[in-house]
Amino acid sequence: MPVLLTITADRSDVLEDASDLGFLLHKHPDRVQGFDVVGGTATVLYPQVSPERTTVAVVLEVDPIGLVRGKRRQHEGFSLAQYVNDRPYAATSLLSVAMGKVFRTALGGRCDARPHLVDAALDLTVELPAVPGADLVERLFAPLGWTVDATPVALDPEVPAWGDSPYATVRLTGRHRLRDALNHLYTLVPVLDGGKHYWVGPDEVDKLVRSGEGWLGSHPERELITRRYLAHQRDMVDAARTRLTELDDRPDLEPSEEPAERPLVAVRHDAVMAQVERLRPATVLDLGCGQGALLRRLLELQGVQRVVGTEVSDVALSVAAKRLHVDRMTERQASRLDLWLSSLQYQDERLRGFDLAVLMEVIEHVDPERLPAVTANVFSAMRPAAVVVTTPNAEHNVLYPNLEPGGMRHPDHRFEWTRAELAAWASDVAATYGYTVELLPVGDEHPQHGAPTQMAVFREEVAA
Repeated sequence: MPVLLTITADRSDVLEDASDLGFLLHKHPDRVQGFDVVGGTATVLYPQVSPERTTVAVVLEVDPIGLVRGKRRQHEGFSLAQYVNDRPYAATSLLSVAMGKVFRTALGGRCDARPHLVDAALDLTVELPAVPGADLVERLFAPLGWTVDATPVALDPEVPAWGDSPYATVRLTGRHRLRDALNHLYTLVPVLDGGKHYWVGPDEVDKLVRSGEGWLGSHPERELITRRYLAHQRDMVDAARTRLTELDDRPDLEPSEEPAERPLVAVRHDAVMAQVERLRPATVLDLGCGQGALLRRLLELQGVQRVVGTEVSDVALSVAAKRLHVDRMTERQASRLDLWLSSLQYQDERLRGFDLAVLMEVIEHVDPERLPAVTANVFSAMRPAAVVVTTPNAEHNVLYPNLEPGGMRHPDHRFEWTRAELAAWASDVAATYGYTVELLPVGDEHPQHGAPTQMAVFREEVAA
């Protein structure tokens, strides 16, 4: 029995032709393509193609003999246990491996043929006819904005007394960027099973952090996901915890939960808020607001009359709206907040003329060749009166024991600057666009390597 995954895109306001799904996946709808993958073969085909609805299917044929060929591992029970088991029917980790190979470019969010669709939220339906962990599906996918329908599979439909098997038929529906949907599946499908069935190598932490960008750091089941994805290997789990904590944008802690040492994400938020209080803006832009932690604090600050959070991810904005309890806000409270889908790559007239713009851990995610255009967009087209930028200090990376020499803190970082590099960029920006700039450390400073985060505070020069 093969492992099957289908993804369906429906025509919508942003996807006028559903068959453009083929461009996003880099797989032509008119072709049936086969791939050799770990543990078997994967076939990609399109059972349905039309402008209204297009479905892609991944069929994974698992070779149970190939899975164990050449291995000397001893199995408990009878001698043929390694061959006679349910792995061909529930090989969730092998499906993830297959997705990583056949949809590699789509997972990375690149589509030269239809670039305007890369950051578009599509109406998607995902179906998996038989996956383990029926009790986990809702806990894993619902917090990400998916509507979950998980129907247990009966052990034998003709013998109801036998009850249900541990497997379920799963249907997920939601409005997501395709790359986000693929990364959700790539990360969470293996987690539904209690064990991974392929080699867990030293790059698995990078894979987890990369595929979990924008959602895993703050997922309520982050600990379970991390442990299961990394096959409970303690060193890897500890390394992943450290890096995912850095990505969690929830800095607010109850007094009883205050740790002896505040996490860097909380220190960074405090540093940004200190600048907001000093600058006293009436209107604030949080560019790349993530899931809304800074927005909450901005709304609580006296004197701030309007707050706008922008993101390229519709999922992140949906989570932010839930965290901020937008649905329960009074009319007056709701009038102070806007959550807009917007990209720094393109000019957006709605973002002009604010008192303050915050780019907290954003610029390092921009390709270096695109950074000048993003800079011009922020400092010229938007033209806020002040801008606060934070970014990692690359010199501090040597103090992270689990980071490879020359490595970056996140696989999606396009660069990480030294203090001198930030100073050079900030000085050039200030001179070019008519701002003054102040550079500040964020976090405990090492005498040689500096603080873990660095900050640049720009203020528009006032004509004499």
